[in-house]
Amino acid sequence: MKQTNSKPPAFQRKNHTARWVTLAICVVLFSGIAGIGGGYAAYRLAAQNDRQSSLTINQDASSQHGSGSIEAVDVSNVVDVCRPTVVEITTETATSGNNPFAQYVEQGAGSGVIMSADGYIITNNHVIANTSSIKVKTVEGAEYDAKLIGTDPQTDLAVIKIDADQLPAATFGNSNDLKVGDIAIAIGNPLGSLGGTVTTGIISALDREITIENETMTLLQTDAAINPGNSGGGLFDAAGNLIGIVNAKQSAAGIEGLGFAIPISDAIEILDELIQNGSVTTRPALNVSLYDHTASFGNSDYPDGVYIVQVIEGGAADQAGLKVNDRIVSFDGQTVQSASEVKQLLRRHKIGDVVPMEIERDGRTHEVKIKLSQQTAQ
Repeated sequence: MKQTNSKPPAFQRKNHTARWVTLAICVVLFSGIAGIGGGYAAYRLAAQNDRQSSLTINQDASSQHGSGSIEAVDVSNVVDVCRPTVVEITTETATSGNNPFAQYVEQGAGSGVIMSADGYIITNNHVIANTSSIKVKTVEGAEYDAKLIGTDPQTDLAVIKIDADQLPAATFGNSNDLKVGDIAIAIGNPLGSLGGTVTTGIISALDREITIENETMTLLQTDAAINPGNSGGGLFDAAGNLIGIVNAKQSAAGIEGLGFAIPISDAIEILDELIQNGSVTTRPALNVSLYDHTASFGNSDYPDGVYIVQVIEGGAADQAGLKVNDRIVSFDGQTVQSASEVKQLLRRHKIGDVVPMEIERDGRTHEVKIKLSQQTAQ
């Protein structure tokens, strides 16, 4: 359930125009690139404790990931095998806009990768977030209503499912073995109307830290053409193995060839948790909502920094005595100025860790210790 955030009075009105103008480069989330299937070696995600049977997916049994030059690769053969694993995703979202007496339907589009023969599909959280309906179309033209299985905004991953069987599933590769210069092949649904489009390039960089809407992610960089409508699909190597889920493009005047993807080896455990639990339950949380304040955006009476604008009752922050309007000065001994910095430091810990914090409240600083817990339902 979504809960309205309580914000300091000075923050009630955000100057969105000023905020965007100050961005040197805007990172545009978008519709990813659909997947390519490869070999047929079976891989089973590990079941833990009393979990029911875990999802069976295809995974490449070898360490080969298709290096070499694009000229030496028969891309058409790779596409013939993998294109059926690509799906188009369309969404509808009900909104009232600025008129509380009327309701409008906004349509969106993205891509997805079939991860199992019985209908589980990977996409991006931002493709399906807050939607009222999700539809899937296969390369053969079959259309299905999809249900949401789980989402994780922090990694921008989501899993949906359609009622189907014997679907062609993508083969998972090992993104940890990638090298700069390896071939990258993208198949997706650019502009939401050009399903099955293929683009090729290389892995331009590994382990790029990119911050998108206060979430810092470690992503693969590629120069394969990425366009709106590609989000939620896959980036593949020359052997046809899924190596990443495309989720962003960096763009500005004169900038092209900067696409980013979530490494598939980092995603496997997240996807398993989403299928089992609907969310990631093993990640520590403060159980707060944070807001980055800059004086140029609003009231200069508040110092620049990261503020708590919501405290979830019964959560870690609530039990530590943190309150709305507290400014986080430092976390785990390191000075912080943004929510993304707090989240980066939080990722170094596990549930149950006790972490020192320094906060500012009513002009005075206070030292507190917070015992990290799992995310509490809002």
